[in-house]
Amino acid sequence: MSNLSIRPALITKVIPDSIAAEIGFEPGDSIVTINGQKPRDLIDYQYLIADEILELEVLDTKGKSHNLEIEKDCDEDLGLEFETALFDGLIQCNNHCPFCFIDQQPPGKRETLYLKDDDYRLSFLYGSYLTLTNLTQKEWDRIEQMRLSPLYVSVHATEPEVRIRLLKNLRAGQILEQIKWFQSHRLQIHTQVVVCPGINDREHLEKTLLDLAEFHRGNIPAVASVAVVPVGLTRFRPVEDELIPVTPEKAQEVINQVKVLQAKISNEIGKNCVWLADEWFLIAGEELPAAADYEDYPQIGNGVGSIRQFIQEFDKAIEKLQPEKVNPPRKWTWVVGNSVEKAFGLIVERLNEIEGLEINMIALESEYWGVAIAVTGLLTGQDLLKGLEGRDLGDGILLPSVMLKQGDTLFLDDMTLEEVAEKLQTCIFPVMGVEHLILTAIDAI
Repeated sequence: MSNLSIRPALITKVIPDSIAAEIGFEPGDSIVTINGQKPRDLIDYQYLIADEILELEVLDTKGKSHNLEIEKDCDEDLGLEFETALFDGLIQCNNHCPFCFIDQQPPGKRETLYLKDDDYRLSFLYGSYLTLTNLTQKEWDRIEQMRLSPLYVSVHATEPEVRIRLLKNLRAGQILEQIKWFQSHRLQIHTQVVVCPGINDREHLEKTLLDLAEFHRGNIPAVASVAVVPVGLTRFRPVEDELIPVTPEKAQEVINQVKVLQAKISNEIGKNCVWLADEWFLIAGEELPAAADYEDYPQIGNGVGSIRQFIQEFDKAIEKLQPEKVNPPRKWTWVVGNSVEKAFGLIVERLNEIEGLEINMIALESEYWGVAIAVTGLLTGQDLLKGLEGRDLGDGILLPSVMLKQGDTLFLDDMTLEEVAEKLQTCIFPVMGVEHLILTAIDAI
C-alpha cells in the first residue's frame, strides 16, 4: 500500500457501562497492539477484538505503557471510539479529475478540506467513493480475504479512453476488468456515474449504463446499483478545465435518456439497477419520482431519493408526535438550499397548521460557490449572512446540521456557527433529521 507508519489508535470516547469503561480506559489513551498485532485501521480493530481473550498493549495519557488481558464474549464490543478510522493514514487519490470538488475550493481553508480520499477502507466503512486506480495487489488481496463488500466505486465511463480522459490516469482504463474481478470473487460494488456534458454523456452514457447493468445479474450481482449524478461546478474551479455546467435542457435530456435505458434494463434482466440523482429533476424543474420508484434506496448517500425519503420520514414523525399546540408561540426561520424549496413546501404548510407555530422557510442560493441551484449541505456561513441579514428571523434559525463539519460548528468556508449567530444577532439551532427538526420547532427539547 503506502509506506505510512501505523500509529497507536487514539481513543476519543469511552462508552459508559462498557467493558472499556469498567477497566478504566480514558479518552487520550491509545491502543498499540491487540494480541500482538498492530491494527492498521478500524477494520483490523473490529476483526481482532472478535476474539474472546484479548491481550492489549496500551499507552495511557502520560505515554506510559500497560499490558492488559481481557476476557469477553466473542460478539461483545469493548466500547471505544477513535480519533480516526485509519491508524496508518489516508490513502489519497492519484487522479486529476477536473470535476473533483477538492480542486474546486478556494485556497487557505482548513487542511482537511483538501484531503483527496481514495481509500477502500473508508468506502467499506462509510460508503465513500473510490476509483480503484491506486490499489496495490496487497490491497486487492485484503479485500478478497476480509470480504470487504460492498465497496462504492466511481466509474463515470466504461470506455477506457473516456475514463482515462476524465480521471487523467492511464490506470483508469482497467475498470471493466476490475469489475469482473469483483464478479469472480462474489463481491459487490455500488457505482456512480458523474455526467460531464460533452465528455461522457449521450452515447457514452448509454454504453456505460448498459455495460454496468450486465453485471447486475445473479443472486449476488457484482454491480448492486448505479447512480447517475450531474457534475457540480463552482466558481473556484480551474479556468483551464474543459467542463461545462448542466443546463435545464441537458438535465431533461439525461432524464429522458435514462428512463428509456431503465425500461430496457428491466426488460432484459428483470430488474432495474440504475437511478437518477434528485438533482436532475430539480435542475430540469420536473416532479420527483414517487417513493416506490427508489425501491430500498440503495443510493441514498448519492442524493438518489433523499428528498422523497425526508418527506416520508416527516410524515411518519408528525403522525407519531402529533403536536397540536405550541405554547408560548414560536416563530422560526428554517434555512435550506433553494434546490429543495418546492419539495419542502408541503412540510412548511403542515408545520404551520400547528397552533402557535410559525415556520418561515428561506431557501438560499450559494453565492460563495457561485451556483444558482444550491443543495443544503453546501451552504456556507457567508451564504447565510448574505441571505438572512436584515430579515425578521423570529425566535431563531433552524439549521440543518448537514451544513456543519461533523461533530463541530464549522461551515465549509471556515466560519463558525457562533460567528454567524453573532453577526445575525439571533440564536441558531442545528437540527439533525426530521424528528429533531419537529421537536426543536415545537420547543420540546
